[in-house]
Amino acid sequence: MGNSSRKGGGEEEEEEGGKDGEEAEFSEKEKEVVQEVEEELPLGVEELLESGDPVLDLSYRKFKRLPSRVCDLMHLEKLYVCGNSLRTLPDSISQLQGLRILALDFNKIEDVPLAVCDLTNLTRLYLGSNRLMSFPPELSNLQNLRCLWMESNYFQRFPRVLYDLPNLKSLQMGDNRLKTLPPDLWRMEALRGLWLYGNRFDTFPKVLLRMKSLEILDLDRNKISEIPSLKRLRALRLFSYDHNPVKEPPIVGEDAVLVGEGAAEFLEMREARKERQRKAAEKEAEELALAGEEPVIHGILKNSSSKQAPNEAAVTIEDTDVKEEELLVKEEEVEDEVEEEEGGYVEPPINEYGGTELEYDEEAVEYETEELICEGEGFEFEGEELEYERAEMDYEDVEELDDTGRQDEGA
Repeated sequence: MGNSSRKGGGEEEEEEGGKDGEEAEFSEKEKEVVQEVEEELPLGVEELLESGDPVLDLSYRKFKRLPSRVCDLMHLEKLYVCGNSLRTLPDSISQLQGLRILALDFNKIEDVPLAVCDLTNLTRLYLGSNRLMSFPPELSNLQNLRCLWMESNYFQRFPRVLYDLPNLKSLQMGDNRLKTLPPDLWRMEALRGLWLYGNRFDTFPKVLLRMKSLEILDLDRNKISEIPSLKRLRALRLFSYDHNPVKEPPIVGEDAVLVGEGAAEFLEMREARKERQRKAAEKEAEELALAGEEPVIHGILKNSSSKQAPNEAAVTIEDTDVKEEELLVKEEEVEDEVEEEEGGYVEPPINEYGGTELEYDEEAVEYETEELICEGEGFEFEGEELEYERAEMDYEDVEELDDTGRQDEGA
């Protein structure tokens, strides 16, 4: 009896001890939850989550994981969580189908979360300064993506899944480990801006000569010693080749701005030549007016019956343009033959287009301020829609152009 009573008493003591242990364990869990909440929601974050603002900036808050409440904010259009310690995102982030901008720069992400690939309305995705080496095939779901920043990662090869993003216009791939580009990169016909600075190119990627729509091309800080003529890139407005061992500036179109060794002198000479040509044309027009003759238009006299001096009949402005065009065409043919011999690429079929489709619609080109910013110092190129600065990113100044060319509200 005594033994049984002692045994029973022991069981009661064990039950009481077990309850106390469970309460202690539960209390510890409560503390952990409280600590997690306190860690996830620093001062001021609660107010941001409850504000109802379509823009949420949680940058540089030392988050190790995204607060779960963020994924319930269905009204969000722009989410900035750069400068934290995130390694991934919760699957529930895919609920935010209204997101157009997602900034994940300066985190510790090694693989793009598949939930991000379900955000099909994204137009801008910032993945710079992470630990990425590749993209998942599911990235092709982002059919509306226009701007992708993936600089300062560990890409050794160009991710071909980007071919499946038909609206991608701005691609920032600086400070990676690329040595070559795929020979069919020309398939990315929508691309307008391409940043390849700080990679490992030792020769100029010839496929870039076929990127006829490029307006901005940055190859700073590589090991390229020779750059071919870029005159065939008629849309090019800015080419930067600084900190490469080139001997002289490349040949570019009359409207292109150069940045690099010898570029300033080249641009000064070009402007001086244009000024001389302008003054010569004005002087010629004055002399013709005094002589009672009609002025020259496109190198051909209006009055075809008027006599020309033998030396004037030999060369006209139009003849010069035609000769330059013939030289350019020959140069392109030679380069194409060389590349075909090397197995670089195969000439794509020529498509026929109606006249209206060949018109260049400036309003259709979308360039946001932050798309055209490249880190560094000392140069700024300003045009109607292009801005090139070597400065830190400031997401507060983000502006986006909609399909009608009108600016919507910035971040």
